[in-house]
Amino acid sequence: MATTDKPLLIKRYASRRLYNTETSDYVTLEDIAAFIRDGREVQIVDLKTGDDLTRQYLLQIIAEHESHGEPVLGVDLLTDLVRGYTTQAASVVPDFLAASFEMLRSGQSKAMENMTSMNPMANMPGFDAMRAQQEAFFKAMSGGLTGAGQAKKPVEKPSTSNDDLDTIKAQLAEMQEKLSKLGK
Repeated sequence: MATTDKPLLIKRYASRRLYNTETSDYVTLEDIAAFIRDGREVQIVDLKTGDDLTRQYLLQIIAEHESHGEPVLGVDLLTDLVRGYTTQAASVVPDFLAASFEMLRSGQSKAMENMTSMNPMANMPGFDAMRAQQEAFFKAMSGGLTGAGQAKKPVEKPSTSNDDLDTIKAQLAEMQEKLSKLGK
């Protein structure tokens, strides 16, 4: 799906059905989530009142994913969010979350740059496949915040010596630890 400057307009009818104005068909919450994962901005409006319902539906998509899929938001984080809404800290919560996600996106980009440049293993056979795995990992951890619409490369098992494998494992563990600290 091509990314455009104009958000995809979804209209909600009185029957609560969601209508994609570009393709002239009805869509589900999962379809909307797929548009977003593909890098598309969406705007959901009530047909009758014109009210913007985008936030409400995005929250619903997150809630459904958390209850049916692999939970991403821990209980501690959700508890802190609830506290943030009920205290004077509510004014800082949106800025903090936005800065955290920006830091995650920036860190992801920087990590990918570091893996390709300045890395002596970049000329190693199978490095491209390993980098593709890392990109998929980062995309999964960030919910597809960057790199939208990129085709996935087939993953092949890299052939490395034990020393190289230990180095890669250590780097991966370090990145996972940094990502887990960002989520707290």
